Amino acid sequence: MSIADLQEHAKELAAILPETTLEERMLYLMSEVGELAMEVLKLRELQNQDDSDRILDSIGMEMYDVVWNICDLANKLGIDLQHSFDRKAQLNKQRDWH
Repeated sequence: MSIADLQEHAKELAAILPETTLEERMLYLMSEVGELAMEVLKLRELQNQDDSDRILDSIGMEMYDVVWNICDLANKLGIDLQHSFDRKAQLNKQRDWH
């Protein structure tokens, strides 16, 4: 799935959800990042492989929520994420990381 596909998916899902403001979407994004952080922190407390699989699955779901919220925010602002990613990737190639 491309970035453009992700944005289209977010647009389709947003169409069936209650309307949100930019501020509300940003708060949802921050909330989802917090939930992702909590799941990542659980990795420190692993007891067995079943726990690991369950936590990694949950982390993946939280990552989806973060990406979806970013895509919806971009859609609300009229930002083409593919274009933004491509531009930023080019800048990063030229960047001195030291």
